[in-house]
Amino acid sequence: MKILLRSASYLFHPIWMPFAGTLIYFFVTPRFFPLEIIQAKLLAIAIMTIFIPIVYFFMLKTLGKVQDHFMKEVRERKWPLLFYAGLNFIILKYVLNTFDYPALYYFFFGIMISTFIGLLMLFTNIKASLHMTGLGGLIVFIISLSLHFNLNLIYTISFLVAITGLTASSRLYYKAHSGWELMLGLLVGLLPQVGVAFFWL
Repeated sequence: MKILLRSASYLFHPIWMPFAGTLIYFFVTPRFFPLEIIQAKLLAIAIMTIFIPIVYFFMLKTLGKVQDHFMKEVRERKWPLLFYAGLNFIILKYVLNTFDYPALYYFFFGIMISTFIGLLMLFTNIKASLHMTGLGGLIVFIISLSLHFNLNLIYTISFLVAITGLTASSRLYYKAHSGWELMLGLLVGLLPQVGVAFFWL
């Protein structure tokens, strides 16, 4: 059980969620996109949301600004979240647009809002769970895709809900967050995605 709980914190780390949402979108959308375009968008988003943040994290770790990738201290999270918000802005400006990829565009717009909300909370010494933020946002996005394209994604949604519960249990078990911080993180992920959904649904 301990192995399962520890694995959940790594496998469902928030850094994977934007790419996971993009991958699911291209997998389930009935719209046609050339394979080359799909590959290019996935590569660009993987670079911007996974590879560059990892390099940035190791730079901060080398400088002694963070201890580990869970960033348990409030002060450790400020620069990474600000940097991540900047990367999301670049994606919105140069990788996606509202005409060809409205669902993805607003998905990332919601992610950027969630990132800024999480950052603002840090200045009041509130550490919302980023794991819950990422999973909460992804769940709403998949539900929105299901409604928009009239798709039956109940198994995917159920899996994500179960994973969210497992990850929350993991964060509580290892005392990384309180129940309040988990709930707050979930709301920070959910509410922006609900708000931006009205622009593309």
